[in-house]
Amino acid sequence: MLSRDLTKFITLGVIFLALFSEVKSENGNLTDLPIKLGVDCLSDDDFAILKGKKIGLITNQSGVNRNGVKTRMVLADSNKVELVALYTPEHGLDGDELAGKWVSSRIDPVTGLTAYSLYGKSRKPSADMLKGVDALVFDIQDVGARCYTYISTMGLCMDAAAEAGIEFIILDRPNPVGGTKVSGPPIERKWQSFVGQYPMPFMHGMTVGEIGLMAVGEGWLKSLPKLTVIKMKGWSRSMSWQDTKLRWIKTSPNIPRSESCYYYLASCLAQHVPGIFAGTGTLKPFQFVVAEKIDHQRLCFKLNSYKMPGIRFFPYIDKDNSSRRGVRLEIDMDGEPDLMLISIVMLKAFCAEGKNTGLDFLEEAGKSGLNLLYKVYGSNSLSSDLNSPISPHRIASKWDSSNQHFKKIRSKYLLYD
Repeated sequence: MLSRDLTKFITLGVIFLALFSEVKSENGNLTDLPIKLGVDCLSDDDFAILKGKKIGLITNQSGVNRNGVKTRMVLADSNKVELVALYTPEHGLDGDELAGKWVSSRIDPVTGLTAYSLYGKSRKPSADMLKGVDALVFDIQDVGARCYTYISTMGLCMDAAAEAGIEFIILDRPNPVGGTKVSGPPIERKWQSFVGQYPMPFMHGMTVGEIGLMAVGEGWLKSLPKLTVIKMKGWSRSMSWQDTKLRWIKTSPNIPRSESCYYYLASCLAQHVPGIFAGTGTLKPFQFVVAEKIDHQRLCFKLNSYKMPGIRFFPYIDKDNSSRRGVRLEIDMDGEPDLMLISIVMLKAFCAEGKNTGLDFLEEAGKSGLNLLYKVYGSNSLSSDLNSPISPHRIASKWDSSNQHFKKIRSKYLLYD
């Protein structure tokens, strides 16, 4: 018969193993994950496409394999790959730099390689940066919004690869908000910029690999590179990030969690209206929207009266500045929220509430502030729409025909069902 102490020890050991197994599964045990990322498929193929080539990798902290190992380490540790340079987007190699802040090139302490910044004096790799490179590989996690600048960096790098006569390889990754929903305003040519480089809806429903294929196929780039996309295995368009069971690595300071992508799509436009604050730099980025002189109770009642699926609003007072009041958002990702409609409804309500207290957000904004808003939105028609009696649903309906046209064209480039 076992002693009481030994029985207790064995029992505790079993409990520990059970807890440890659960933690491993939650953090991404290989055997439990339903999908393989592009980098995993590259590894499974013994890096065949990279053999004999000197590789430059465009990446940041979000470029990891499904077990959380940095892609730059996966390549650097393989004796089949010669990794010679790194290139980093907005927010830098570690994703810690604030939005809009220039980033300097530096030595990566992990690989010892130079990490050339593509968010400073240059946003496109120069000929000197590409000297000795035979192929560029892109592995960065996107969030599913046109204005998120990583896909713009990808496009400029594709241009540079074509001009240098080198191959471009995209290691594909999931769209964290899924691949079925296409929504939001199109972009007018005059407003295309680094925060809206491609003629696509605000919420495009594509992976980075699919965007790359479409950019080449539709002639969106100045020069067309030889492009290869390493597909994922097991991902489908209906999957949310939670469905993938992958660990989320923050893509930038204000996208710390996978659900942050939903709040970003809903609140990003509001954040770009001078005088409105959407919680960036706080522990709940994009989860609340506030402004001065706002009757938050009345605003909240108005927003909830729309009865939009998948969203509830709650009165909110900014903890860091009690004169800023507004609403806290609670998005049900499974409730099929129309994130772009939510965005317009909020903007319309804030503008109306501001006028009730003698504050016109759009009139008081400086030209530079409005120009950034129009670049993100894709048109300067936003001001007249918000100031007119037209309903938010009518504003959103203006996007329907262009979005249907986009969906028809994009179907040629979709890699997943």
